[in-house]
Amino acid sequence: MGEMCELNFPRPRTYNAETKLDQFDIDKDYYAIVGAREDDSAREIERLYKRQAHKRHPDRGGTEEEMKALNEAYRVLRDEQTRSDYDSQRRRPVKQGSAIRAAPAAREVGVYGQLLSALLCLALGLMLLLLVRSNGLWFLWPLSILALGVIMFGVLIAHSAMSNARESLAASHPIRRFWVAQEIAFWSLVCGSGYGIYLILTWL
Repeated sequence: MGEMCELNFPRPRTYNAETKLDQFDIDKDYYAIVGAREDDSAREIERLYKRQAHKRHPDRGGTEEEMKALNEAYRVLRDEQTRSDYDSQRRRPVKQGSAIRAAPAAREVGVYGQLLSALLCLALGLMLLLLVRSNGLWFLWPLSILALGVIMFGVLIAHSAMSNARESLAASHPIRRFWVAQEIAFWSLVCGSGYGIYLILTWL
């Protein structure tokens, strides 16, 4: 009986996540380093690699770091399995964590804080106007300008509070659809209040 021949088949090569990470760096664009496109063939990548190696060789004005990066890119792209793993890792969607929305500085105070600041500014400005008007002293006219400035500042804070309150709502909220009407109503109220204060001051 003849000797039995034992056939030794090569073991299949296994790939895991750690092996892939050791073979390449997904943060590097190996195609750009070689100067190739993702759909280029292995022969085309080899041709581009030789051209880049001719340019980046340290003896021809290149640096060792450039040549090292080029060799790494070619090592990954010339192997079909490694290249496939590299492409799949690059195209895998990155899980986006919960987005941290940084609110503007004006919103950090809060809508109620802005409303309180607006009321304080309006009250202070009206008190200064009444003080100047009741005394009737001409040299106090700079206080009138200061009072008007404080009142206008309070109006702007109130408008900012209204805008922030509206933007904090959902995009589909009905209130956000009628922002034009809200602006008209707000400035109409400001103008009407200003005219009423003017009549009161002239009456005093």
